[in-house]
Amino acid sequence: MSQPAFRIATVMAVIAAVAIASSGVTYWLLRDNRTMPASAQAAADDKQREVRYWYDPMVPDQHFDQPGKSPFMDMELVPKYADEAGGGDAAVKINPGVAQNLGVRTAQVMRNDLASSVDAAANVQFNDRDVAIVQVRSAGFVERSYDLAPGDVVKQGAPLVDLLIPAWGGAQEEFLAVLSTRDRALIDAARTRLTLMGMPTALIERVEKTRRPQSVITIHAPIGGAIQRLDVREGMALKTGATLAALNGLDTVWLETAVPEDQAEQVRVGQRVTARLTAYPGETFEGQVIAILPQNDPTSRTLQVRIALANPELRLRPGMFARVQLESTKENVLTVPSAAVLHGDQQDYALVANGDGGFTPTVVTLGAQSGQQTVVHDGLQAGQSVVVSGQFLIDSEASLAGALDRLGNTGNKDRMDMNAMDMDTKAGTKADDTATPIEGRGRVEAISTDEITLSHEPIPALDWPAMTMAFDLADPASADDLKVGDTVTFTVRESDSGYAVENLRKSTTQQSGGAQ
Repeated sequence: MSQPAFRIATVMAVIAAVAIASSGVTYWLLRDNRTMPASAQAAADDKQREVRYWYDPMVPDQHFDQPGKSPFMDMELVPKYADEAGGGDAAVKINPGVAQNLGVRTAQVMRNDLASSVDAAANVQFNDRDVAIVQVRSAGFVERSYDLAPGDVVKQGAPLVDLLIPAWGGAQEEFLAVLSTRDRALIDAARTRLTLMGMPTALIERVEKTRRPQSVITIHAPIGGAIQRLDVREGMALKTGATLAALNGLDTVWLETAVPEDQAEQVRVGQRVTARLTAYPGETFEGQVIAILPQNDPTSRTLQVRIALANPELRLRPGMFARVQLESTKENVLTVPSAAVLHGDQQDYALVANGDGGFTPTVVTLGAQSGQQTVVHDGLQAGQSVVVSGQFLIDSEASLAGALDRLGNTGNKDRMDMNAMDMDTKAGTKADDTATPIEGRGRVEAISTDEITLSHEPIPALDWPAMTMAFDLADPASADDLKVGDTVTFTVRESDSGYAVENLRKSTTQQSGGAQ
């Protein structure tokens, strides 16, 4: 081969080798690009986002300033970005799809004409303002009693007892002697003397008319009603001022009722009342609030309300049981579903949904509760949306962040599967914990057809603090005998649709340490 030809062949071989090497490098670069684009893009995006702290999804309350290995689990710490929670106006942000999976439901804050009424139990009692005490005005003796006893009902003017009063006999004789003188001054003086001795005006007039002394007088009932006391019997000697009888009128009776102190604003003097008595089913009796007693009962936290009822036919008897309904009043107020209210240690608040996946806890000032609605005096505006179910997952930002990571909020299915694997193998599987019933205790805040809202005490088995939340009823009939305010024990079980309660039992002991 000639030298020029050899040089040409050598150049061609070098060119071929370079081409082959170039194509190999290109192949490896392309292959690497095919396997790394998602992670590389994610890393590039993460570098542009502000990291607030790092945390272990299994222990979300513990924050770290630097990335690295978790001291609790065999896994890398996860960054918490500023735009995920706490950024902007929302305290917590949740992907709408995740919020739906968590069972987060919202309702609107509305302005309604709320009718407020008070229903309470009451007992019929004597009217203590309609009482008559019969006493002896001068010493004497009981000549006759009229076969009466305490508890008997007498009419006004009915005879109670005949008395012989010796001092009155002599005074009447002197009065008759003065009448014969026709001296008006002496007659008036004698009449005044009889009055000062305690002689009734009617008796003086009868003596003056008949011109005969009346030493034995009959004492009549000054009012109609029931005899409460009768302390005389035939032949007794009585001193001046001794009590003969005490009578209680029955023309009107009182209803004494206890109203919870949180409904005190709905009670006023003069308010109309409708009463229904067990003794007369189907009938109603109209009355009026005449007094609100000044002292509250510290044991039952109630105020005592006194109601007057007319009793012309004497059908209403002290001791009868009644249910009363105080006149309802309508007021245009701002209301939210009672399930939306969360009760903290020092204040009440609600979670406001911002419409872009953000939720902000807002302190609220509450008013009265009517049915399933609660009045809000301050903190919310009409048209806002508040969370009524799933608050316990939003209640703590850190806890929520951990919950979202465990549910795969990043959209990376491989990561979600990895977290689930770590939870099952290293954290003891929370799913196993909730597969079996977990016991709890709390107070009933609201009841609907298939749901119950409870302010429960901490449930350590689920890592739940004391809070107010809504549960599905595994058996709606189990809540038939319950009412708002009852303290109950229950078991909670995780189902496909969320958490459900079963085995509801009314507790006889007062709740302590729960969400109030």
